[in-house]
Amino acid sequence: MAAISSTTIRRARRDDVGFIVAMLADDPLGSARERLEDPLPPSYFRAFEALDRDPHIRLAVAEDGDGAVVGCLQLCILPGLSSQGASRGLIEDVRVASHCRSRGIGEQMVRWAVAEARTKGCKLVELFTHNSRVDAQRFYARLGFQPSHVGMTLRF
Repeated sequence: MAAISSTTIRRARRDDVGFIVAMLADDPLGSARERLEDPLPPSYFRAFEALDRDPHIRLAVAEDGDGAVVGCLQLCILPGLSSQGASRGLIEDVRVASHCRSRGIGEQMVRWAVAEARTKGCKLVELFTHNSRVDAQRFYARLGFQPSHVGMTLRF
């Protein structure tokens, strides 16, 4: 898909699911939501199959020069009527492996997702980050994202 320095951004494969779940679980919020078991619960693989089949969703990983998965994100292309029928890109679940942080991998992935959304005709890109993730908020602001909305969640 895209190669920037020695990091390649590519579509996630089924055999990446364990690495992705490990990155999602590697923080206080994610550790409470994810289940790192061996083997992984089948729900993760069912979710991967649904994501992989959906032409409007791209689950992507960052791979280092040695082929190890070191980052992930999900890009959803959402058609809409608002803004004169504009589609929007939604970036979710951006993670970089803890031992690879502060190397520019997250920035490469987000810039890739923004470029991908543009090629899909999106007129804007949105993302959400938990209000406790102050460092992530600064990171996204540095990349040009504006705190324009208040996000709300209803969990079941």
